[in-house]
Amino acid sequence: MFALACIFDYLLLLLQSFSVGERQLFCIARALLRRPKVLLCDEATASVDNRTDSIIQKMLRVHFADSVVLTIAHRINTILDSDKIMLLSDGQIQEFGSPEELLKKKGEFSKLVKASGLSIE
Repeated sequence: MFALACIFDYLLLLLQSFSVGERQLFCIARALLRRPKVLLCDEATASVDNRTDSIIQKMLRVHFADSVVLTIAHRINTILDSDKIMLLSDGQIQEFGSPEELLKKKGEFSKLVKASGLSIE
């Protein structure tokens, strides 16, 4: 048990020298190893570039297909292929539904997608 504690302490020390993006990747790798049934991603890719974000999103879809993945994100492209989206504003639910349903409503979510410059087929 002491050896595990030493390894954990060493990793914590090592992580201090990592960038925020590298720490986020480390946490994602940890989730891959643990395979939780519920995964909470709170701005999990906020500190990585768009290309890396896209790779991570594809990996999450494949490796966590049987898990509940709750994603908190400001990047619209991060959540567009989610089963359900809950749009919050000032702590209140503004819209809830599938991306397709929300886009058809032409409400706030649709405006955000349009403002992001993404083309949705």
